[in-house]
Amino acid sequence: MANIVNDIRLAVESGETAIGLRNASRAVVSSRAKLIIISSKLDQSSAEDIKHIASISKVPVVVYDADSMGLGTVCGKPYSVSALAVINPGNSRILEEKY
Repeated sequence: MANIVNDIRLAVESGETAIGLRNASRAVVSSRAKLIIISSKLDQSSAEDIKHIASISKVPVVVYDADSMGLGTVCGKPYSVSALAVINPGNSRILEEKY
């Protein structure tokens, strides 16, 4: 779990990400997203929707084992984050790892 925490933080700080369910969905639809990370506590309907969109676009989805506040904290944000799209990983190796 420590690796994914570091990789998410590095991707947010040094790369390009789309934070939030709506922004992450837009990044997938526009073919910019390379990876989607969702909170494990995301409501089932929203999780199924973004997983469906991602599967059509062949974008992998990782379920982060924490609630939205935990994902927000990892992203360095003072608010909850239900989903995150990695557009450019920056210095992170998040696209190379299997979670």
